[in-house]
Amino acid sequence: MMDYKKIDAGDVEYLVSVLGKDRVFTGEEINDDFSHDEMGGISRTPDVLVDVLTTEEVSKIMKYAYDQRIPVVARGSGTGLVGASVPVYGGIMINMSKMNRILEIDEENLTLTLEPGVLLMEISDFVEEHDLFYPPDPGEKSATIAGNINTNAGGMRAVKYGVTRDYVRGLEVVLPNGEILEVGGKVVKNSSGYSIKDLICGSEGTLGIVTKAILKLLPLPKKAISLLIPFPSLDMAISTVPKIVKSKAAPTAIEFMQREVILAAEEYLGKKFPDNSSDAYLLLTFDGNSREEIEKAYEKVADICLKEGAVDVFIVDTDERKDSVWSARGAFLEAVKASTTDMDECDVVVPRNKIAEFIKFTHELQSRFHVRIRSFGHAGDGNLHVYVLKDALSEEAWKKKLAEVFEAMYSKSRELSGLVSGEHGIGFAKKVYMLEQYSQEYVELMKNIKLAFDSKNILNPGKIFQ
Repeated sequence: MMDYKKIDAGDVEYLVSVLGKDRVFTGEEINDDFSHDEMGGISRTPDVLVDVLTTEEVSKIMKYAYDQRIPVVARGSGTGLVGASVPVYGGIMINMSKMNRILEIDEENLTLTLEPGVLLMEISDFVEEHDLFYPPDPGEKSATIAGNINTNAGGMRAVKYGVTRDYVRGLEVVLPNGEILEVGGKVVKNSSGYSIKDLICGSEGTLGIVTKAILKLLPLPKKAISLLIPFPSLDMAISTVPKIVKSKAAPTAIEFMQREVILAAEEYLGKKFPDNSSDAYLLLTFDGNSREEIEKAYEKVADICLKEGAVDVFIVDTDERKDSVWSARGAFLEAVKASTTDMDECDVVVPRNKIAEFIKFTHELQSRFHVRIRSFGHAGDGNLHVYVLKDALSEEAWKKKLAEVFEAMYSKSRELSGLVSGEHGIGFAKKVYMLEQYSQEYVELMKNIKLAFDSKNILNPGKIFQ
């Protein structure tokens, strides 16, 4: 156990002096939601929960916590899946979700400046009214922007547009000692020293607390059309992906899905998918400024798929069809969750041409361990979401099986030159697997970076490699 100060009445009194009584919560006043994230595998209630409204408040709290050596965790919507926002050492939890103002849209520099608690869905609605576009598109639209920055979230459009880190121009960050740091800005290019901004992106709240972000925007593409392409087997579907990428048709998204996940989504949503008769599907999206431009791209891809053995090509261009396809894709996680008693996720990323091999391996694991395993993911960038389902297993048998199945999957991903997490992060749940992956030198380097930012190890301790 790390040597932290236990919260006492004096600490609570200080927090009340900064924030007022109505924004400081202890004991029974703390809603259970704040003790876990979306996956719920690990749970611990903070000793005190505070709602903040300004950078200065965050700064004062951090300075006090640093002087007193009290652990602190920053928290957004709690939609994470690896326990990264769970206060494993108790202490203070700073709820950032009320810092949720959009501060400025700059249409000349194509930037959006906003606070950390703004939700992803609010960003897309707001910028689209200005005919602009924020490309990162993770599945969880109720996540906060700072949560996305802290996990360097990816999502479906990463194939064409990249990930969150590619759209963060500048950050205001409160360091563990309470100092306020501004990194990056509205400039497009920057080779002035180390990129601290890029270190913060993906650091899972262990290096600093993001209190403001400047995001890069793009002009909004005028049209988008999807193709739903059934294949007789996953192998055939996945082996087509490198050919699509090489064709220069530049799809925005290339998703893969299997029949059993589609059936689960149909049951969960109570509505039909355009086709559920094939074993495997690719779902592609194309965007652009004219129908002709998009048609040219998708016709080329449709030809490639049919040559590679696709059963058919469904063009998803009516509102009704769009809704049935994308609502099903959006509901996969909830649908799988609803079909079982508990589950855990392996969010590996492997080279694109190894996806089919990895998924085939999960089918073998299903038989070997007698558990249900469901998967879907981003075929365009090799990021897979593989869910192991508890069903009727006892808690003890489930924990044992889960550990064995995960060990096998992470070991397979290493064998295929993959990595532990494509977009959900390491947090608390996956750190043992990450440590198996990296050399001692690599981990030492990360520890020294953490030490440089946080010499007392008070900010989100117990995560990633600690």
